[in-house]
Amino acid sequence: MDEKQTQGVHKVSLNNRNSGMISGVSDVLSFDVNEILLETEQGMLMVKGSELHVKRLTLEKGEVDIEGSIDSLTYSNNGGKGQKNESLLGRLFK
Repeated sequence: MDEKQTQGVHKVSLNNRNSGMISGVSDVLSFDVNEILLETEQGMLMVKGSELHVKRLTLEKGEVDIEGSIDSLTYSNNGGKGQKNESLLGRLFK
């Protein structure tokens, strides 16, 4: 079976650049008021902005709700789930 067919669904829903819901999240690697770093089914996702907050986190369902002033969403080219043997910096700067 193709790897893309076995991966879970990853969705990003953004409302007025100040709130959003992200599904297909396997881990929250770090967060502060300016940046949230998530591991998703489609790779690493970096959310940048100001006054950012993780409003709801449900890793069992793979969902994260965020709020704040969202300036950018950036994906790395690395794969998502299944690459936990590498360090975080190794995955980001490949």
